[in-house]
Amino acid sequence: MSDIDTFEKNYLKKDNPRLKAGDLVKVYQKNLEKKGGKPQVFEGLILAKKHGQGLTATITVRREIKGIGVERIFPLHSPLVEKIEVIKREKVRRAKLYYLREAKGKKKKVKTQIKKKKPSSAPEEEKEA
Repeated sequence: MSDIDTFEKNYLKKDNPRLKAGDLVKVYQKNLEKKGGKPQVFEGLILAKKHGQGLTATITVRREIKGIGVERIFPLHSPLVEKIEVIKREKVRRAKLYYLREAKGKKKKVKTQIKKKKPSSAPEEEKEA
């Protein structure tokens, strides 16, 4: 390990969830103007994740407010970002979802990923019959 890696290791957050493009997230960010106040919440879809897992890693989150698209870039390991909460995972086939900026109507829809349940053993009622 180089000196830079050991220095950066002290500032990395360990509680960040696994994020990928297509996840619907809530990002809780500290408000600098009000000390000790409630954090600001920005809820939206992750369009891109950049710069790997290191100290410079960022996510681009997009949401629509009254028909206007708003995008914010959050550094994952910033002390201002209190926590990131994954609300829903979406099934996407691309690493960057920049096409959603211009998409309208049905093309804007992203498929929800459904977790398949493992088949359990046969119920006890069927075993008795």
